[in-house]
Amino acid sequence: QVQLVESGGGLVQAGGSLSLSCKASGTISSINAMGWYRQSPGKQRELVAIINSLGTINYADSVKGRFTISRDNAENTVYLQMNSLKPEDTAVYYCNQQLFRQGSFRDYWGQGTQVTVSS
Repeated sequence: QVQLVESGGGLVQAGGSLSLSCKASGTISSINAMGWYRQSPGKQRELVAIINSLGTINYADSVKGRFTISRDNAENTVYLQMNSLKPEDTAVYYCNQQLFRQGSFRDYWGQGTQVTVSS
């Protein structure tokens, strides 16, 4: 059984920083893309940042220059460093990893972690 466990998040004032991590555990032979998504009340879940197996990265325009995604393949872990946080960054953040299981890559999700930025 595979599980993604997120850590980090919390409450911070505007302009502050937070870091998130997401580790996959279980029998994992290969990981494709790893990413972070977020969802605020009344809104759809949106992509924040994604990094593929070659290290190619894409960010949402709203976080470019402020957030940094990275991955540690040996630890099956993806990170998100968030700097210069704004109140509009407040959301539940979910990690996603595409894991090779039963002959194909499948999407797995973390449990979500709350990030709250006060003004």
